[in-house]
Amino acid sequence: MKWQVGRVTITQFIEIETIGGKEYILPQATPEALRRLEWLRPQFADDDGRIKMSIHSFLVETPTRRIIVDTGIGNDKQNRRIPGWNGRNGPFLRDLAAAGCPAETIDTVLCTHLDVDHVGWNTTLAGGRWIPTFPRARYLMGRTEFERYDEKPNPSRDAIFDDSIRPVTDAELVDLVDPGHQVCEEVSLIATPGHSPGHLSAEVESQGQQALLVGDVAHHPCQLAHLDWSSTIDYDPAQSTRTRHDLFGRLAGTPTIILGGHFVGGTIVREDNAFRLAV
Repeated sequence: MKWQVGRVTITQFIEIETIGGKEYILPQATPEALRRLEWLRPQFADDDGRIKMSIHSFLVETPTRRIIVDTGIGNDKQNRRIPGWNGRNGPFLRDLAAAGCPAETIDTVLCTHLDVDHVGWNTTLAGGRWIPTFPRARYLMGRTEFERYDEKPNPSRDAIFDDSIRPVTDAELVDLVDPGHQVCEEVSLIATPGHSPGHLSAEVESQGQQALLVGDVAHHPCQLAHLDWSSTIDYDPAQSTRTRHDLFGRLAGTPTIILGGHFVGGTIVREDNAFRLAV
């Protein structure tokens, strides 16, 4: 899918699409609960109330920059807790090249946070070692987010750091950034903590039009209707609820396009004491 925001083009590149099986992330989103939210169908849930999600990246093309926002799972990764995420051989780089944006033309990689399904294509395996996928890019990572890897050892998190983060830091391609950072004239970063300590979202504004790439502020649009449905993998569930309340409340009734890390496309409409996504 593709969106035009003034002079900025945003293109979605899908790595994996799933239907159902997400109870481990959003246990409250039962089929019964989702069927009551009729506006979710057919884009975000099927008629049986099974949740639809995807893992994807965004290519943000401004007049001066080519930016990849979040880099999915990646190919050839191992030691992932979800079996289907190990040893993948997906076409992400071929898809980018087919869209006229081969890896060497990307000048910026932005990670909204450093979870496994948002950093995988930071690196590729070549000659038995991990190298930066985008050798001419600066990799932007939140300072607070990066520093959490200094917490107590965690084998799963350490594996992600070793194959998807450390190689780009060793190549001196990483810039640690803070909320308020201006990526370019049209793109800036805001703090949206909760899912992770230093989670960032990317605001895009051009010629009076806006989009917001919200990462994992919400994993699924049902969380607009139920702001307190925090993900089981949220770092701070109470904070993630507050972030959704404040952010969606600010954007409700505006023409800002919302693009999530696992869903896309729509503006926020206030409904009763919460919100829905209008597509």
